[in-house]
Amino acid sequence: MPAFAVTALLLAVGCSSPQHQTSTGGDSRETARVSDGATAAARTDGRALAIAAAPAATATTAAGSAGTNRPAHRTTLTVSSYDGKTRRAVISSVAKGNSAGTGSPTAPAVSSSPTPSTSASTSASTSASAPARRAAVGDVIASTPAPGAPDGLLAKVTKVLGETGAGTEVQTEPATLDTLLGDDTAKGTVPVDPAAFDVDKLLPDVKVSWSRSGDVHVGPEGATVPLGSLRLDVSTEVPAAQGAPASAAASVSGFVQVAPQVDFAYGGAGTGTAPGSAYLGVFGDWDSGWAVRGRAAATATPLRIPFAKLHADPVLQVGVVPVVVNLDLTCYLQVSGDGKISVDVEQNLKGDFKAGGTFGAAQGWTPVSSSTMTSTPVRTSVTTAGSVRTTLGAEASVGLYGSVGVTADLAPYLRGEATGTVTATSATPGADVQGAWNLYGGVDLSGTLRLQLSVFGTPVLERGIPLGALHREWKLAGGSL
Repeated sequence: MPAFAVTALLLAVGCSSPQHQTSTGGDSRETARVSDGATAAARTDGRALAIAAAPAATATTAAGSAGTNRPAHRTTLTVSSYDGKTRRAVISSVAKGNSAGTGSPTAPAVSSSPTPSTSASTSASTSASAPARRAAVGDVIASTPAPGAPDGLLAKVTKVLGETGAGTEVQTEPATLDTLLGDDTAKGTVPVDPAAFDVDKLLPDVKVSWSRSGDVHVGPEGATVPLGSLRLDVSTEVPAAQGAPASAAASVSGFVQVAPQVDFAYGGAGTGTAPGSAYLGVFGDWDSGWAVRGRAAATATPLRIPFAKLHADPVLQVGVVPVVVNLDLTCYLQVSGDGKISVDVEQNLKGDFKAGGTFGAAQGWTPVSSSTMTSTPVRTSVTTAGSVRTTLGAEASVGLYGSVGVTADLAPYLRGEATGTVTATSATPGADVQGAWNLYGGVDLSGTLRLQLSVFGTPVLERGIPLGALHREWKLAGGSL
C-alpha cells in the first residue's frame, strides 16, 4: 500500500522572462563579465513573486547579492561544471557552446556584489542599455541541475580563479535563498510531473504507469491512471515459515498510485537576519491496494522488501530564481508475523498526506504532518490462529539544491490476528469459528526535519526535529464464537 509520504520538498516552476547577453573580458583572474539590463532585474522590494512549474526542457540561472542594489536577475551564463569536493565551478556564456548549447542549458540567476573595479562596466546601473558588468566575489548563483551539480546549485562566489577553455573558474561556498529573495514574498503549490521520475526497479515484477496532459504511459495491462498520477504495480513472494511446507509460502501483490505536489513559501525579510517565515513540504492524493495470501515467516524483525527507488528534481521558478527541489522515494513491502496464521486478504485505501516543515520568527522550525485515508470493502479469509502485519509504504526525503530538509515514512498497513482454531471469512462471519479473529487497517507517518532547511537563511538546527508520530488504526472485519 503506497504511502508516498515524502516530506519535504518538490517544486518546479517556469518563468518566460527574456534572457540577456553575456560576454567575457578584462582581467580574468579577478572577474567574469555578466550582462546588465532593466528587464533582467527582479527587485527585492517586498512584492509577491509568482511561482509556476518550469517546462522540462527549460533551464535557467539567476544571480544576485544581498544588501546591495543588485537584485537577483536572469542571466545567459551557465554552470558548465561543478566539483562538489572543491566547490569550484566553471561558468561560461551560452554563446560559447557549453552545456547550454548541447541541450542541457543551466543559465543561472545572479545577484552581484558591488566590488570596486576600475572598469566602468562594473556599474550597478539597471538601464537596459548599460554595458556588461563584471561579476565579482560576493555574487550568488542559483542554477538548475548542471554537470557535477545534478541537484542544482546555490552558491556564493568567494574567488575568481581565472579563465579555462570552458569558461571562468570560480571558488564558491554554500549560499542561502534569502540572499536572492530579500524582502520579496512567495507562496505556491506545484504538481510534480509523473513522467519526470527516474525509476530504479529493485524487483523484476515492478511495472510503472503514469498519465500527464498529452501523454500516457501504461505499464500493467488494463491499468487506468488519473491525469497527473504515477502508479507502481508489484508482485513478489514472501519466504515461508521455518519448517513449514513450500505450500505455506506467502505472496504479496499490490499497487501504489500517487499525485504528489510540492508546497513552497517564503515570507520576506524578518526583523533579524532570518526571513520572516518559510515553508517546504510535499502533499498529494494516493490510491493503493494490495493482497496478501499464504503464511508469512516468523522473524525477530519485520521483513522489509524495497521494490522501487524514485528520484525527481522539479524546479520551482520563484520570480527569476530557480529553486530546485530534490525528491527521493523508496517504495517497500514489509511483512511480519508469527509464521502460524494463514490469510487471504485484499484491501484498498484512498486518501491524502502532507509532510514538511514551517518556520516562524517566534517559534523557529516546527513539523507539519497529516494523513487521511479511507478503506474500501475488503475480502478476508483467516485460517488458524496467529498474527500477521503487512505494509505497503514509502520512505521519502525532500530537500533543496541537494541538501535533505525533510525525511518521512508513510506506512499504510494491514494487521490480522486470530486466536483458537479459526476458519472464517468476511463474507460468512462466524463460519467454522472456534476462536476469534480480527482484521485492522492503519497508517503510520513519521519523519524528521533536518538542519539543511537552513538553506532558506534560517538558523541552523542543532539537531533533527521529529515530525511526530502519527498513528491511526481502524477495524475492517472480525468474528468470534
